[in-house]
Amino acid sequence: MNFWSVMVQRFPYFISKLLSGAAMTVEVAAGALVFALIAGLLIALVRLSRMHALRIAAIAYIELIRGTPALAQLFIIYFGLPDLGITPAPITAAIIGLGLNGAAYLAEIYRAGIEAIHKGQVEAALSLGMTPATAMRWIILPQAGRIVLPPVANYAIGLLKDTAVCAIIAAPELMLRAKDIASSSFRPMHLFVLAAVLYFIMSYPLAVMARRLEARLARGR
Repeated sequence: MNFWSVMVQRFPYFISKLLSGAAMTVEVAAGALVFALIAGLLIALVRLSRMHALRIAAIAYIELIRGTPALAQLFIIYFGLPDLGITPAPITAAIIGLGLNGAAYLAEIYRAGIEAIHKGQVEAALSLGMTPATAMRWIILPQAGRIVLPPVANYAIGLLKDTAVCAIIAAPELMLRAKDIASSSFRPMHLFVLAAVLYFIMSYPLAVMARRLEARLARGR
């Protein structure tokens, strides 16, 4: 009963502080998602290029990023770059770090979607006088986009929750707010329960949207 009485009594204060962190969480997730979507597509195209050196570089990047923890990558960006004279703000470091991390995973999703398109369509486009770049832009990518939408949507849901690791570099997102208030109020259970509820409220609509999108695309096929 003490837990709930304290929760009711302190709820307005707790939620007002956590909502500002939740807004920052959405900002970081959105920025990192846009970064990852663009960078991932570029890396996937390099990964599929005919230039051996570029293809090897793309594969090396993908394997390196996927083989190391996102937290270590954030540390390198936030604590390592100042040694080179670059001092990113916590939010900037969080967006870049999560964006670079996500680009490696999305590059493989894009690659799988592109390779799922029958090669005969590319050959038909080339026979009509299209260049490989034009065929990729107007024939392959639109169809591949339809294939990769569900896994990309699922990635976006995971990314929203993965922003919690950014608390370690002092990015003022939801988890850091909860940790700070828990330390000052000595109510860690209350704060982390509320933080978990806010994460669920933010991610559940995305999960529903992803399921509906996947079902719609399945009917389309």
